Amino acid sequence: MLASLVGFLGDFDLAEEAAQEAFAVAAERWPREGVPANPGAWLMVTARNRAIDRIRRERTLAEKTRLLEFEEATVDEIDETVIEDERLELIFTCCHPALALEAQVALTLRALGGLSTEEIARAFLVSEETMKRRLSRAKTKIKATGIPFAVPAEHLLPDRLDAVLAVVYLIYNEGYSGRVDLAVEAIRLGRLMATLMPDESEVQGLLALMLVQHARRKARFAQDDLVLLEDQDRSLWDGSDLATGRAALERALALHGRGPYVLQAAIASLQSEEEIDWAEVAALYEQLAALTGSPVVELNRAVAIAQSGATDRALEIVERLELDDYQYLHSTRAELLRRQGRYEEARAAYERALELASSERERRFLERRIAEL
Repeated sequence: MLASLVGFLGDFDLAEEAAQEAFAVAAERWPREGVPANPGAWLMVTARNRAIDRIRRERTLAEKTRLLEFEEATVDEIDETVIEDERLELIFTCCHPALALEAQVALTLRALGGLSTEEIARAFLVSEETMKRRLSRAKTKIKATGIPFAVPAEHLLPDRLDAVLAVVYLIYNEGYSGRVDLAVEAIRLGRLMATLMPDESEVQGLLALMLVQHARRKARFAQDDLVLLEDQDRSLWDGSDLATGRAALERALALHGRGPYVLQAAIASLQSEEEIDWAEVAALYEQLAALTGSPVVELNRAVAIAQSGATDRALEIVERLELDDYQYLHSTRAELLRRQGRYEEARAAYERALELASSERERRFLERRIAEL
């Protein structure tokens, strides 16, 4: 809905307000009058008509005067099949190179991924106020510079690829924590991208990564509790998703892909084997760390090294990482300290991770770990 409204109105804020008004009207009317036969079209029509009414009342913004010529739409006139394409157009609008890369990713997560400003701020490790300012500046720049709502010409696609892939992956990551709807949406967008750019190895790599990880979704939680990879019931894994993901990885490797998403997909695929070669996983993380310079990747490399049996070496890596506000640094450090029999230090590290945990499932997992010490 929001993608379609932004395309129609050319204004993020007005589109968000119109969508909110439509849902508010539905929440008031539908319990009383019943859900309409085509609820999506009803919401879209209501949102568009509310926006047009507001523009007619205000009549202050010159760039909006063209909309005064539109008649109010009816449900029969709305074709919901266009919305999928408009989602992709919205991604490319947000990921215009005129915007700073972080602003591109943040705006798309807000507009298309359904993430709150607080969730986006957490993903970027910044305050909510900082993220609000970034989003506001990005919206203002799109309006002021007239960035088009369209998928760009084919020769311009690579200029926006990094941001688009980052957006899709961050949407998936938010879904990986338990919001399956977001994970499914990210995979759908990944498939669209693979169709649009079939010869881009990183597109294939990202799709492979998401599918291989998504294959394990039913085994990651027992009732409402988090289950670690080594404890998962593999019979619950989705064989179809796993096979499709590995096929996408093979396609990426055939395209000579060695980028970050291809490496991550290769790691995920290795971790789905019956016998995991942790030394090979650690080696791939080392390559990924060299490409990205990310301390989070270094943390994951340390985990793989620990799993291969070198706990002391893994702890040395963890101790020098500057990620004090990152929950998983402290939970990883706690686990390594526990393996060394340093239980009081492990308890303190688990408690620090618990302070930072935002998911109730992860909080319960950490509480169990503390109780086991």
